[in-house]
Amino acid sequence: MSASRQEEAAAPRNPLGIYEKALPKGLSWMTRLSLAKGLGFDFVEMSVDETDERLARLDWSAAERASLRAAIEETGVTVPTMCLSGHRRFPFGSRDAAIRSRAREIMRKAIDLSVSVGLRTIQLAGYDVYYEPSDEGTRQRFIEGLRWAVDEAAGSQVVLAVEIMDTPLINSITAWLEYAKLIQSPFFCVYPDIGNLTAWNNDVPAELRKGASKIVAIHLKETLRVTKDFPGQFRDVPFGAGGVDFVACFKTLAELRYRGPFVIEMWTEKAADPLVEVAQARRWLLERMRQGGLTQGGER
Repeated sequence: MSASRQEEAAAPRNPLGIYEKALPKGLSWMTRLSLAKGLGFDFVEMSVDETDERLARLDWSAAERASLRAAIEETGVTVPTMCLSGHRRFPFGSRDAAIRSRAREIMRKAIDLSVSVGLRTIQLAGYDVYYEPSDEGTRQRFIEGLRWAVDEAAGSQVVLAVEIMDTPLINSITAWLEYAKLIQSPFFCVYPDIGNLTAWNNDVPAELRKGASKIVAIHLKETLRVTKDFPGQFRDVPFGAGGVDFVACFKTLAELRYRGPFVIEMWTEKAADPLVEVAQARRWLLERMRQGGLTQGGER
């Protein structure tokens, strides 16, 4: 093998994970991680959404936490990231003090769960509020909540990363950078969703360059763009049927020497055959990664 081929073979590759909601619902963690391994994924991203069912994970017993650690150990498939969208129901920016108190409780418990099972990154939704009108007061309370949350996470060496969202408040890395200037912490990072970045008609390669030093993970999702006559479609768009230029994004990330993880974000847990859909999406994206110069991305 030539020296250049040896260097290529030895180069680190981008870990490739799958969002929990892409896999069948109601599985044990052992089964879920085993399925992900069989599909060729390195890790699974946990969901703690706004439903009572998934919020209850924050109160797992010691035995339940040990069961997840055992599944990780046996399968070799990790759970390094949590999609904490429970704050959509209980946002930091709410006008209701009781809701804001619940937001902080959720955050404390999410950090505690992360430490106990080995999660390293908690993805936060970039909503000041979701079910209430947004105004300057909700935004200021959101910033206060973020500052508090980052301080809490830093003490446990857990990274908080804000996702680029499907609402205008934080719909670009440029917008996230304004919050980063206010919070000023190595434990406050950004988690771009290149589908959402595209849907808001951003210059996605330029946005990725702006945030390159603070990107901890990237969601891979297809979307349809926002226009003056159409609100956009931010989920459930089949790969290849939307407006995302994945090859251009991967070329930019290869130039930036991005070596962090990618997560395929799908909501196929109730599909007739979610595993077939996930396998097809993985193959489709790996080919775009190859075309973009991330030849190591997700390959075993």
